[in-house]
Amino acid sequence: MKIIASLALSLFSLCAVASAGYQPRFDFRLYKKEATNTAPTILIIGGIQGDEPGGFNAAALLATQYKITKGNLWVVPNLNFESIIKRSRGIHGDMNRKFSHLDRNDPEYELVQKIKAIIQDEQIDIVLNLHDGSGFYREKYVDRLHGPQRWGQSIIIDQEKIETHRYGELMALAKQVRETVNAVIDNEESRYRVRNTRTREGDTEMEKTLTYFSIRNQKPAFGLEVSKEYLTHERVYYHLLLVESFMSKLGIEFERSFTLQKASVKDMIDNNVRLSINDRKIYLDVANARRRLGYVPLEKSAPLDVDSDSPLLAVINDRNGYRVRYGNRHVTWLHPQFFEYDSSLEQVRIEVDGHQKTIELGSMVEVKDSFFVAPVPGYRANIIGFKKAGLRNESGVLIRRADIASRFSVDRQARLFRLEFYKDKKYCGMLLLNFGRKKPARLSSLSDYANIPMP
Repeated sequence: MKIIASLALSLFSLCAVASAGYQPRFDFRLYKKEATNTAPTILIIGGIQGDEPGGFNAAALLATQYKITKGNLWVVPNLNFESIIKRSRGIHGDMNRKFSHLDRNDPEYELVQKIKAIIQDEQIDIVLNLHDGSGFYREKYVDRLHGPQRWGQSIIIDQEKIETHRYGELMALAKQVRETVNAVIDNEESRYRVRNTRTREGDTEMEKTLTYFSIRNQKPAFGLEVSKEYLTHERVYYHLLLVESFMSKLGIEFERSFTLQKASVKDMIDNNVRLSINDRKIYLDVANARRRLGYVPLEKSAPLDVDSDSPLLAVINDRNGYRVRYGNRHVTWLHPQFFEYDSSLEQVRIEVDGHQKTIELGSMVEVKDSFFVAPVPGYRANIIGFKKAGLRNESGVLIRRADIASRFSVDRQARLFRLEFYKDKKYCGMLLLNFGRKKPARLSSLSDYANIPMP
């Protein structure tokens, strides 16, 4: 059996990064999370329209917080990344209307061709395209928010069935999934309905969509619509309920790093967005960052090399600094201070709450009460926000949280602080000190929540 617990395959750039004078290309990322070739492979797509944060945040969690233990999951969380970052439905028009005929001069031509190739990959068995839709779909008109003119809380199919070796009974599968997910949704308004657009019967707009392109290539495809009437984390919750129901029906098993409840989902999308710059010379958690972070030690006359654990993060050149975007959100602005870099120091010894540890630079250190940096000859430590008269090297000093000025924290809650290391005037790297961050519990599949009250 081929085992790949969590393979993130970057076909394109991980983050959109801009240095001076360079306009970034916001390419999407493909994650392959595989456990076996014998079970089905689902392709999840989020962010085809940049103003639908429920879809792309749900796909990002599937890409980064799920472990597949049986079957295969391919995830594109940020298909229309430029539109996501710029909070637009489509900077260059609606990408979900570009899958029938598209001029080669269209700015998104190459992106559309790349996702078409992924959809057509012989391993893909089924395609799920995640959307945030208006109101609540109903077969008959009820009011302005409930009726056939709305899309929210629906499973979209283009036709009842297609000729393919498996999963071709689209209506039947959609109804099975609907029954599974509705069984755990107490609120009747939030329950899903199946909508057949009957695309090939003359719906010229739906003929241009990604799902109908999939259908025309004998790939079963479904549009998953969650209502825009919900807050973002609530949309993500309902998306994940629906995706997990599809996985359950297809025999795909998984674990995830959080409980599937609305509060836990909110915590996951609001927190733990980590960013490293220049091979982890700088390591920050920016999800709750202050609006401006000053004196960020960047390398003189060198391009900015950015990595992140989130496919929704971008760092963009902005006048004399860098804007950091996380999905639709502006999270912080980095104001640089330029240094020459030194790479001779790779790890340091620190006593944390009375326990000796050897820690690599570019890491986060959990601290409850106090820490003490062991002196390293020829190097000095600098805790940003700590100051003691006559002390230039802050190694060899027992330091508590109360000794560090809150206004120098990385985050608005004043829990995260920078510990930087230098050799003479050259910058070596840093550690991120974390005073009091809770870690989420890990549970696994939909069945684990049968006895947990739905929020």
